[in-house]
Amino acid sequence: MNTFICYPKCSTCKKALKFLEENNINYELRDIKLNNPNKEELDKLIKLSGKDIKHFFNTSGLLYRSLGLKDKIPNMSYEEKLELLASDGMLVKRPIFVTNDDALVGFKEKEWIKLIK
Repeated sequence: MNTFICYPKCSTCKKALKFLEENNINYELRDIKLNNPNKEELDKLIKLSGKDIKHFFNTSGLLYRSLGLKDKIPNMSYEEKLELLASDGMLVKRPIFVTNDDALVGFKEKEWIKLIK
């Protein structure tokens, strides 16, 4: 089963949700604020996505900015970054769409179209 990890109030998540509905894609919805991925799950998602861990940070979020993470993250180890992401769902970029073979981070319609074809 596909999993759609999102923050329901997020406008980008709403666009992605509309895309899934319009394309009749089945998924299980998961609110990242209520059920944030833990370190092990995040590690798995990062590897599944094929992207660097930096792509999993919500760099436009208020929490990211208030913690001054732009300057701190480059000096952190992978493990420290995982710990940080697992500490609060608002630090994690969303939506995340997870299939058996892939994890898409953020909503870029062209990438999502490739996934469903």
